[in-house]
Amino acid sequence: MSIVALSGGVGGARFLRGLADVVDPAELTVIGNVGDDVEVLGLHVSPDLDSILYALAALGDEERGWGRADETWRALEEAERFGGETWFRLGDRDLGLHLVRTQALARGEPLSAVTERLARLAGVRVRLLPSTDERLRTWVETPAGPLAFQDWFVARRHADDVDGVRFEGAEQARPAPGVLEALEAARLIVIAPSNPYISVWPILAVRAIREALARRSVPVIAVSPIVGGRAVKGPADRMLTRMAGGTSPAHVAGCYEGLIDALVVDEADAGAVDGLALRVVVTKTLMVGDASRRRLAEAVLESAS
Repeated sequence: MSIVALSGGVGGARFLRGLADVVDPAELTVIGNVGDDVEVLGLHVSPDLDSILYALAALGDEERGWGRADETWRALEEAERFGGETWFRLGDRDLGLHLVRTQALARGEPLSAVTERLARLAGVRVRLLPSTDERLRTWVETPAGPLAFQDWFVARRHADDVDGVRFEGAEQARPAPGVLEALEAARLIVIAPSNPYISVWPILAVRAIREALARRSVPVIAVSPIVGGRAVKGPADRMLTRMAGGTSPAHVAGCYEGLIDALVVDEADAGAVDGLALRVVVTKTLMVGDASRRRLAEAVLESAS
């Protein structure tokens, strides 16, 4: 079975690790969010792509949920000594990947080609693709005014309420090579448990990707990032409450109206699924280790059979 997954970082990356454990990784293609890509100290950083790569290669820091395991921070300390920006934490191991990516992009290589090569060199058998090779950046609308995504998320610790999101460059963005082909060949499409607004919507902002999902002939199954009405990590619950009116399964499903056939929700939210006009799968979605990641991935696969 060929499977395509749309994913952001952290929660999505953990789910993908479980999915890659229960299917042939060579049959899995991941389309990753690039809306939160950022330039730091002259380096091109792709946080969600990197979180996915590190998770699949078993290189990530499980406790923090981002960056490399066994990380050190000597280079950042020296950058700070000499007046460099340190608001975005780049560890020494992490820097190695960003240096290679930035050099390759400066040579004119597309992000998709660079990402596939980095994943292969990390020993990842899953095909990892950015949604687009072109510049696409997420902006959030807040009471303080529009903010670039990383300014809001990292520098301001996503403390500002969000009234809307927009995606700079989306109108011109084309799917990266291989993205549409993977979607058209898929027997199952999965939306990972990522924040709909800032992790999945930037992928869907690429018009041809959204259109491919809208005309699908195979199941599209979304996994809710909400457990018991709350986000496991990050601002998804606050954003859903303010922008959608709540954090129920119906509010999550509304973020993907017309694009999904089923929604996987946690047992803690089972009492709030009445009235949903799509199929609901209730299971344990909290991922606290390898076994729970695999169980969730298996539940998703079973729901598609």
